[in-house]
Amino acid sequence: MKVRKITEVLGLRVYTDTGEFFGEVEEANIFENRIDGWRIRVGGGVSSLIGGARGVIIPHQFVKSIGDVLIISSSALPSSPESDFAAEGLA
Repeated sequence: MKVRKITEVLGLRVYTDTGEFFGEVEEANIFENRIDGWRIRVGGGVSSLIGGARGVIIPHQFVKSIGDVLIISSSALPSSPESDFAAEGLA
């Protein structure tokens, strides 16, 4: 396992585990000497899911991998009302 400095992670592009571009890492939130979460500046089509906010905080438990990019679990994303209706057969 490669140990990375937080400064190496800042600015990395963030993708979901389904391959969707999510944004870029802006900041790490540290609590009691451990990474608690990541502040992500949202980009791409995801911004419509979060109501126009410029960024979100993703808890570290949703991070699947950190390498050349940061991969997060798609379960960290809020579901859109349209996708809820489509899943129920109402769309």
